[in-house]
Amino acid sequence: MKMQRDEPLAEIPNLGPKSQQMLALAGVTTLAQLRALGSVATYARAKRAGGNVSLNLLWALEGALTGLPWQTVAREHRTSLLLALEECQRGASPSLHSTSKAP
Repeated sequence: MKMQRDEPLAEIPNLGPKSQQMLALAGVTTLAQLRALGSVATYARAKRAGGNVSLNLLWALEGALTGLPWQTVAREHRTSLLLALEECQRGASPSLHSTSKAP
């Protein structure tokens, strides 16, 4: 399935209803917004918005951007994502994410 840039997050694999609610609280409701922010900055934004956010959301966001299952992301990209998150939380570039980049 080819994803459209403005596709609602409800249509994206890896992101269930609870994830969608957390992202909506953070102001992210479309794939285009997720791509523009990146997985790490979107995760940080959701965490700041006060949702009960776990690292599984970060894996799911990266999976949504890369097309990988969240389990694969957690296993293969965990370290790079956690390092990028640490940089983001220190005030580095808010669009950091490890393996995916907006086209």
